[in-house]
Amino acid sequence: MRLILVSGLSGSGKSVALHMLEDLDFYCVDNIPAALLKGLVSHIVRSSESLYQRTAVGLDARNTRPEIATVPALLQDLRTSGLDCELLFLTSGDDALLRRFAETRRKHPLSRGREGLREAIALERDLLEPVVQAADLVIDTSMLGVHDLRETIRMRVERLAPSRMSILFESFGYKTGIPGDADFVFDARSLPNPYWEPGLRGLTGLDAEVGQYLVSQSGVDRLATDITRFVESRIPEFRASNRRYLTVAIGCTGGQHRSVYLVERIASDFAARHLDVSIRHSGLPGTGIYSPGAAPERA
Repeated sequence: MRLILVSGLSGSGKSVALHMLEDLDFYCVDNIPAALLKGLVSHIVRSSESLYQRTAVGLDARNTRPEIATVPALLQDLRTSGLDCELLFLTSGDDALLRRFAETRRKHPLSRGREGLREAIALERDLLEPVVQAADLVIDTSMLGVHDLRETIRMRVERLAPSRMSILFESFGYKTGIPGDADFVFDARSLPNPYWEPGLRGLTGLDAEVGQYLVSQSGVDRLATDITRFVESRIPEFRASNRRYLTVAIGCTGGQHRSVYLVERIASDFAARHLDVSIRHSGLPGTGIYSPGAAPERA
């Protein structure tokens, strides 16, 4: 059987993730007390029902600190027993969380007494720190809409086969911040910027004209080669530590030209040697997450 534990900050999209897993035929249980998790797993493992062969369980901060602290050890015990088990953690920046709570007008589950929303978010981050440190995959939903998050779950979690690694290459703009879920971050701002070239400013790294400009510039090939060699050399280490997910972020000033071009180029190169490679451009709204070689949907 396959077990996915889904945790994360309130407002980060845990319900969306669980609903997507349910649509993918996972048996989903939400908001179970951490103290009951071991008993639930024992029950579904012993059961002969095919219903439980793919199970997802939601965990959040509505547990005591000691209960939350037991999750990493329990996760390791389950893996040691031979269970295909992974932990998915959803996070988001404070500004995005504040905006979402303002839009939904919901009360934060840890807003008790005199705590304001910011204080409740900070408390939840602290409480869930042991869980995020044990996570196999962290997804930063700050820049993701509901559709984007659902597609990310489908691309990264559902299609991942045992013993394979899911590799995501993501472009971003430094002006909006570094993605919080990146394992490795590379800076492309030293390269010539197509933004300052007449006729290229309104285009993106997905356009052939931008690619032609960048490939003719000194340093572009060298940076692409350096990133490729570095990431490739780290993959055996990730596999040796049973890591099933790798997220590589490449940034430029606006996340429109240089980083997009490099992500497309490097991801296509990796896809020729590795399965489960995907692309996301956080600076290009509406493109979603997709496989190298597939034309992204444009908003």
